Amino acid sequence: MSQLRDYVVADVFTEVPLEGNPVAVFLNGSGLDAELMQRTARELNLSETVFVLPAEGNADHTPIRIFTPLAELPFAGHPVLGTAFVLAENSDEKVIRLAPPIGPVPVALRRADGRVSYGEMEQPLPQQVRFGRDEELLAALGIEHADDPPAAYTNGPTFVYVGVGSEAELSALRPDLNALCELGELGFSCFAGSAPNVRTRMFAPALGVPEDPATGSAAGPLGVHLLRSGRLAAGERLALRQGQEIGRPAVLHVRIEGTPERIERVAVGGSAVIVARGRFQLS
Repeated sequence: MSQLRDYVVADVFTEVPLEGNPVAVFLNGSGLDAELMQRTARELNLSETVFVLPAEGNADHTPIRIFTPLAELPFAGHPVLGTAFVLAENSDEKVIRLAPPIGPVPVALRRADGRVSYGEMEQPLPQQVRFGRDEELLAALGIEHADDPPAAYTNGPTFVYVGVGSEAELSALRPDLNALCELGELGFSCFAGSAPNVRTRMFAPALGVPEDPATGSAAGPLGVHLLRSGRLAAGERLALRQGQEIGRPAVLHVRIEGTPERIERVAVGGSAVIVARGRFQLS
């Protein structure tokens, strides 16, 4: 049976329509199975698509499911932030509490002139993991020498970080996407610069995202990595700039609390703007 479902598209980590990273948010995902959600995300072909589900019992968190064109994710940053902006339209709550599969993620909101102007999510604490295919990764990225060796972190999705020498070198990257796919369903985040301003690009072709305009889930672990390598101070606000190379500039704000040995809090924030509304026929 065909069903019409309302959805909203928000551009995230920007205040400017048609910049940042778009996310489609289906306001009622109840009764849809995972296969249909995945097919819908593939049809829309955005970096991610979100389905909002009804809260269970007395839970104060709203469950959501997040899909790239090729896979479901346990957590992703710009979909969480974008969904919070969408749900805040019909709420005066100061905090929107969402529950992707990895667990609850609160998003604190600031309002100005009657609308939400900024949101900050408290992300899952990232854990460093082993990667071990450094030479293959550098060859796939076309990097002869990394500014620092690749380091991998997971906060649900897993990202491998590679520092390059300059913003010009970062912009010049033309990775072999097929070779990156062979390395697994990972995100590969390349960065340049130093705090408080860092440029970054993120490639995840095996997940259906050749290059992402703004990657909130990769921003938190990058902040942790910079803190541990002495390039960011605890509590310092880091501005990550992403998306320029694909015509969708975005700014992500990161703040890490704790020490290099004991990370206590990872906060990632930014703005978003709603750009479209519609009804999608699902069957």
